[in-house]
Amino acid sequence: MSTVIEQPVEARLVAAAPRMPSIPAKLHYDRSDPFAVRMTFPAPATLEGVEVCWTFARDLLAAGLHEPEGHGDVRVRPYGYERTVLEFHAPEGTAVVHVRSHEIRRFLDATSALVPVGLEHLQLDMDHDLAELIRDAC
Repeated sequence: MSTVIEQPVEARLVAAAPRMPSIPAKLHYDRSDPFAVRMTFPAPATLEGVEVCWTFARDLLAAGLHEPEGHGDVRVRPYGYERTVLEFHAPEGTAVVHVRSHEIRRFLDATSALVPVGLEHLQLDMDHDLAELIRDAC
């Protein structure tokens, strides 16, 4: 069984310049980092002209399907039943994208099949991670 899930999604930039009707973004989940998801945007969709990847909590994405969530760099909220809004805040500005909620639900269902919600801690190797920290401190 694969330990990584990647799912393309169609994201719509709000107030994009240059105007792009949709962006082929990608959602990514890796069992080795069980609490996190990543959303990657291709270079043509970014102001810097390079691929941009945002990492945030899987539970933030799930909760944001139902009510506004997030107080930091990433915020998620429902926009009706069919769309979900993701806001990405950086010093350079804020990107606001709409994604079809069913695409996010399908992605989250796949991540839950790989690592059930509430059992993420079982994927962590605390002894190994602690040994790495101690080794780096010496």
